[in-house]
Amino acid sequence: MMRYLRYVFLLLLAVALLTVAIANRSPVTVRLFPDDVSVLLGFGGQMELPLFLVIFGGIVAGVLIGFFWEWFREYKHRAAVTVKSREVNKLERELAVLRDTKGAPADDVLAILDRRKSV
Repeated sequence: MMRYLRYVFLLLLAVALLTVAIANRSPVTVRLFPDDVSVLLGFGGQMELPLFLVIFGGIVAGVLIGFFWEWFREYKHRAAVTVKSREVNKLERELAVLRDTKGAPADDVLAILDRRKSV
């Protein structure tokens, strides 16, 4: 059921984007710098693009900037997870060594319980 809802949503989104693209086909001039700055630099950097490409390009650029911003913001959390996982691995190795050096328990009931924990 959820798969069909996802397909319906994607179809509606595609129709909406296609409608926006068809309605905004007229070309616009996209400039890299304002006129005064381009005269000062001697480089204009302009091109004619359909308006829908400018709109969709802005959306894509915003999403990518957001993804990178979040990736940098969450760096401290990923670093803390790495440190904690190394610590857990070290403690598990120490625990395995302690279990091996401890030997078999003197009581049969404790030996059965230890065997169940390891399985």
